[in-house]
Amino acid sequence: MASLKSLAGQTIWYGMSNIAARLLNYLLTPLLTYLLHTPRGQADYGDFSVLYAAISFANIIFTYGMETAYFRFAATQEDKRKLFETSFGSLIISTLLLSGIVLLFRQPLSELLGTAGHPEYITISVSIIAADTLAVIPFAKLRQVGRPRKYAFIRVLGITVNVALTVLFIAWSPGWVAQHPDSRYALWFAGYTKPALLLLANLAGSVATLLLLAQEWASFRFRFDAALWRRILAYSAPFIIIGLGGMVNETMDRIMLRQLLPTDAETAKRAVAIYSANYKLAIFITLFIQAFRLAAEPFFFNQSKERNAPQTYARVMKWFVITLCFAFLFTALFLDVWQYMVGAEYRVGLGVVPILLYANLALGIYYNLSVWYKIKDHLGWGMAITLMGTAITLIINFAFIPKWGMWACAWATAICYISMMVASYFAGQRYFPVPYAVGRLLGYIGIISLLFFIQEGIAWLNPSFLLRLSSGLALMFVFIISVWKLERAELGALLRRRA
Repeated sequence: MASLKSLAGQTIWYGMSNIAARLLNYLLTPLLTYLLHTPRGQADYGDFSVLYAAISFANIIFTYGMETAYFRFAATQEDKRKLFETSFGSLIISTLLLSGIVLLFRQPLSELLGTAGHPEYITISVSIIAADTLAVIPFAKLRQVGRPRKYAFIRVLGITVNVALTVLFIAWSPGWVAQHPDSRYALWFAGYTKPALLLLANLAGSVATLLLLAQEWASFRFRFDAALWRRILAYSAPFIIIGLGGMVNETMDRIMLRQLLPTDAETAKRAVAIYSANYKLAIFITLFIQAFRLAAEPFFFNQSKERNAPQTYARVMKWFVITLCFAFLFTALFLDVWQYMVGAEYRVGLGVVPILLYANLALGIYYNLSVWYKIKDHLGWGMAITLMGTAITLIINFAFIPKWGMWACAWATAICYISMMVASYFAGQRYFPVPYAVGRLLGYIGIISLLFFIQEGIAWLNPSFLLRLSSGLALMFVFIISVWKLERAELGALLRRRA
């Protein structure tokens, strides 16, 4: 119980930082969708979304699983200093090499991404990737030693810089530049497109984050342990495949949507923009998943040495699923409210949000289940499960995007993550049995599904906003009461221990 409370406490801190950072970041979604509401603006937002999908892919290659490897070896390596310097030194060298290669081929890469004529997008993007990569091990160090408050402060401040500059560039600058067309700032501003300005704001946030982490890396010296590095790399290398496959599952739908829709290029870009904006409405589930991952990864490795580790993992899973179910309802029952996070022109895609919520629910459970192949070093299973999901994503999107557009993307995401969740559960029970309360977990998912469909039925009978808001609150209360009745004994024990 003490370990569970420790995990909960750290998750709260990581969650607070992640919620603050994501909410700041997600404020950009209504800002950008309201300001970029014209066909040209939607096309710019589509370019921006595709570039970020590409950045996500590149981040996997640049970091090549070093973060997870750091946690894996920190649990057994006595010389933490040697581990840090070897891991961080490896990323410095590889980042310089990979950045040089990307810059050398920036023109063909720009054409591949559909942004020909703007190779500066690639230059700024690779600078973002480099800064984010160099921050990985310092951030991992903070998580490993249990300093979530400092982690939270740096994360939030970095995002704040990004958001503030985005508001400056997109909301304030056009009006000011129109009034001062001969100023130096106006001349500089005129040299960049909106996607480039958005990338520059992100770059400033990434650089600020890296500088704020200086205390963690300033004492770094190139004392490279080749033998340790080979062991780390042998463990981390499969995460390139796992990470790339996972990123295909998460972001390839936007790239394929743009390429496979049987429309002109501008219309396809607008479809990507609409889908991307509505994808972000699954915010609350993704916030909880990310917060949990930040706290749980070092926790799981440290707990793996304990005799009662399987029981601890099962208890963590139960409360994690309950939290995700709450997040699901918090979004799905109140879509009438959350729809205002995107501009009116983007709300034609609201129907995909419940599907994506189920997809993210399955993804969160999969992340929790995947602990078995990380701590048992069965990374081949991780690759196989991820590649299975990748195949499902590519096949469904390729077959159905031309006819169903963004709906095909949403269903492909859901089917992919559900399949990965099921496969990981059965493989994990074979190699590392954990007594998950499967019946109760499925029961909670069944309850939220029933409550969601009741809400949809009420909306069909009477679309009144106030009625939907009231029924949403009532149905949320029903779920809370259900959890209390089913988990009252454990909750009471936890509260008594705190007292």
